[in-house]
Amino acid sequence: MQVRIAALVLVLGELVAHADHTIAVAPLSTLGAEDKSAATKKMLGDIERAIAGLPGNKVVAAAQVAQAIDRAKKPQLKACEGDAACLAELGKLVGADVVVTGEVGGLGDSRVIYLGATDVASGKELRSTTYTLGATDDGGGASGAAIRLLEPDHYRGTLRFAIDVPGATVFVNGAKVTPSPKGELALPVGTQAVRITQPEYHDFIKFIDVPYGKTIDVPVRMQEYPIVEHDVKAKPTSRDHIVYILPPLWRRPYVAGPAIVVLAIVVGVIAYEVMPQHVGSPTECRPIGGTGNCN
Repeated sequence: MQVRIAALVLVLGELVAHADHTIAVAPLSTLGAEDKSAATKKMLGDIERAIAGLPGNKVVAAAQVAQAIDRAKKPQLKACEGDAACLAELGKLVGADVVVTGEVGGLGDSRVIYLGATDVASGKELRSTTYTLGATDDGGGASGAAIRLLEPDHYRGTLRFAIDVPGATVFVNGAKVTPSPKGELALPVGTQAVRITQPEYHDFIKFIDVPYGKTIDVPVRMQEYPIVEHDVKAKPTSRDHIVYILPPLWRRPYVAGPAIVVLAIVVGVIAYEVMPQHVGSPTECRPIGGTGNCN
C-alpha cells in the first residue's frame, strides 16, 4: 500500500512539474519606448522560440500581447518599465502565469537585452538575466537565457571524469558527489571547485568552468604517495635488503642484567673483607686505663 501511495505521489509530482504554464512576452523597449528595429525583432523572436521550447510552456507572443492591449484600450500597459503591479495586470489581461519583459541596451549590432520574469499571481519579480546579440555568448544564447530566467535549476553543463585509480571519491565545492557509471556529472554553469581523493594518492584539485549544455572531459591523473599503508604492513620479500644494527655490549639487556648482579656480589665481598671482624660483636671488651681485665 505504501509503495502504491509513493508511486502515486511521484506521478502527481511529474504531472505538476510538466503542467502547462502560459508565458506572455511583452514588447521590448528602449528607454521606455517600444523598440521595433530589425535587430531587436530578431532577438525577440529568438527569445519567444526558446521559451516555447521549454517543456510545459505555452507562449503568448509579443505581437499578441500588443493586440490585447490595444483591444483593451490600456496603452499604459505598454510602458510598465519593470513595475511589477503593471506587469501583473498585463499578465491577467492575456491569461498568463508569468510575464517576460525586457529592455534593450548597447550600440549597433552589439546589443544586450535585460530580461525579467514577473509572477502574475503574486505580482513579484521572480528573477532576471541578460541576453547578448552580436558578441561572443558563452551563456547558451537565447535558449540559455530562457532557462536562466524560467528554469534556473536546469541551467547546467556536464563534466566527464576519467580517473586512473579505483576507489576515488569526488567532491564538488566541498560536497561529496557520485558521478554516473560513465563518469558524468551534471553541474550548475560556472566555476566549480573539484577535489578527488584516494587514501594512497595525492589529492587532485582543480577549478573547472562548466559551460551551459556542453560536456567537458576531465582526465584525472593521480600521483601515488612514496610510502603507503599496505607497504608498511606488508612482510619483507626477497627484494628487501634488511640490515640489523646491534647496540653496544653494555646496552644489551641480556648482558647488562647479569653484569649488574655480579658487580653487586663483588662489591659485597670486598666490603666484607675490609671491614673489621670484631665490629658489632656482642662479646667485645675494651679495658680502661693502664689496668683492666676483660675476663
